[in-house]
Amino acid sequence: MATLTQLKYVIEVANRGSMNEAAKRLFISQPSLSKAIRDLEEDIGITIFERTNKGISLSMEGVEFMGYARQVAEQAELLESRYMNAKPSPQHFAVSTQHYAFAVNAFVKLVQQYGQEEYELALRETKTHEIIEDVKTLRSEIGILYLNEFNSKVMSKLLDAANLHFHSLFTAKPHIFVSVQNPLARQSKVTIEDLEEYPYLSFEQGEYNSFHFSEEILSTLSHKKSIRVNDRATLFNLLIGLNGYTISTGVLSADLNGHDIIPVPLDYHETINVGWISHKNAMLSKLALAYVEALQEATQKFDIV
Repeated sequence: MATLTQLKYVIEVANRGSMNEAAKRLFISQPSLSKAIRDLEEDIGITIFERTNKGISLSMEGVEFMGYARQVAEQAELLESRYMNAKPSPQHFAVSTQHYAFAVNAFVKLVQQYGQEEYELALRETKTHEIIEDVKTLRSEIGILYLNEFNSKVMSKLLDAANLHFHSLFTAKPHIFVSVQNPLARQSKVTIEDLEEYPYLSFEQGEYNSFHFSEEILSTLSHKKSIRVNDRATLFNLLIGLNGYTISTGVLSADLNGHDIIPVPLDYHETINVGWISHKNAMLSKLALAYVEALQEATQKFDIV
């Protein structure tokens, strides 16, 4: 029978992705923590963590176990705070996402509504392949990315192999983001030909820089001028400084990004289905469910197709 202490150990190791880091946070020795985890695995008859030269990660059985462990730990904390005046432990939640302003807006709302005196949250704007890996290993409970006609076959196969489920948030027609000073900003819509002389900006995908992992549709098109970046702030600075453009959903937050960047419809027959992914074997935590609700509120008006 698993003890509450053992469950908390498992959760901390999963959150840290490291036995050594978890031991530091739990104020116990690393050998003691490793033994406690191994004893639990022997008692319940499953391997919770897979240990390799690259580190430690949840096994498929471990992902399912984690879903129950989190629920039990949350309920125990509620009992302690209600009847024993115990101080609530820091809340944990992580999301991995492509570079979308609405994901940040939803995260802000989550913290405003559920942030306690102590919390440990993570918002990872990262590469497409890493989003899938993060949710597969429960480093993040939620991932945000898009599917379209071009990438859906490859992406759906990857999601199935990782035991992940895609939940659609909204569909949109393609737009470009440009500076308000860009001549294209004065057009009601632009064509592919209109873009030819302007620098094309896209997000770097690292070693998985395949067309199917691109954050931008039409990734197979060639460009006379092309720049890859790693973060949204740099991309927006280059949109302004170089009169560049990027291709996206057209969903932009003036609250976060100001009024210097605007979307312009792209005259191209294509749709973008933006959604969130979760692990099929893991139940979502309270904060994850609240974040999904915040995502839905932040994007409900953008279901435009």
